[in-house]
Amino acid sequence: MTNGSSYDAYEGASELLRALSAPIRLAIVSELAGGERCVHELVDTLGVAQPLVSQHLRVLRGAGVVRGSRRGREIAYTLVDEHVAHIVADAVSHAGEGS
Repeated sequence: MTNGSSYDAYEGASELLRALSAPIRLAIVSELAGGERCVHELVDTLGVAQPLVSQHLRVLRGAGVVRGSRRGREIAYTLVDEHVAHIVADAVSHAGEGS
């Protein structure tokens, strides 16, 4: 960290990792890696309550990890950047190596 711009990159990476720090958010990102999903689809796939999924999507949206676009009465969520899906997949794979 010799200059301000590289430190800024570490700050941004830290914010991203903080946004991904909950297991449900990792699962959401993994699901979205397969394509866009509406909240009800995530609820069905993940087996958690709709308010919980919505709360975690709000965190991911605020961190710039996902974006939503209106699809009729629903909002379809997608990943903003596919790199995040790779980060999550690598982290899950690494964690599985220890077991």
